[in-house]
Amino acid sequence: MVLIKSAEEIEIMKKSCFIAALALKTAGDAIRPGVTTAYVNRVIDDCITSKGAVSSFLGYNGFPESACISINNEVIHGIPSATRIINGGDIVSVDVGAFFKGFHGDNAATFAVGEVDPSVCRLLEVTKESLELGICAATVGSRIGDISSAIQSHVEKHGFSVVKEYVGHGVGKNLHEDPAIPNYGEAGQGLELVSGMMLAIEPMVSLGKAYVKMLKDGWTVVTRDGSCSAHFEHTIWVTDSGPQILTVV
Repeated sequence: MVLIKSAEEIEIMKKSCFIAALALKTAGDAIRPGVTTAYVNRVIDDCITSKGAVSSFLGYNGFPESACISINNEVIHGIPSATRIINGGDIVSVDVGAFFKGFHGDNAATFAVGEVDPSVCRLLEVTKESLELGICAATVGSRIGDISSAIQSHVEKHGFSVVKEYVGHGVGKNLHEDPAIPNYGEAGQGLELVSGMMLAIEPMVSLGKAYVKMLKDGWTVVTRDGSCSAHFEHTIWVTDSGPQILTVV
């Protein structure tokens, strides 16, 4: 069931989304060659708790840390580790959620570390552009398929692949709510969007083939062919005057 947010709930979500966005920005500032993913995770958690919120991810279905930090061919759900060192030339995807006064904010971005291969830079650009196009399609009266199609068509037009096993989602009192928002599909299909929906739109895009697998840790998802993958996400509010991005600083 899709839950439409009240005016009071939307005001709280603006704050949870701001905290999530601030934590993501703080993570991006902390990422550099030689630091560990555990260090970046600690910076994120410190930022979230300093604002009176808690991590949405810590303990979620047993996830052991405060953020998902994934490097290069890791698509999503990388577990921060004191032994995982970030190197120049890497790309680092960070997924952050903040839980504040009963509501979640959720966002993600992929950061280039130093000089990165031009094809990988282009992957990041196209993935971010596909998110922007998906958001633009999230208008009152449009359908989930319009978001999905906008993302997929842009990604595939540039020769990249959309990961299909993992999708965007509604967000609110629960981190993952209805509706599911695939990053592939047909325009004009699916649930009609109405004012008051809160959606986390999050394309996950691979440089090579779309196929993925999960590692033995039970969390980390990687590309099967070892190609790099990018991930960008915003929480948006569907309004009568157009979509509003809430995960901004």
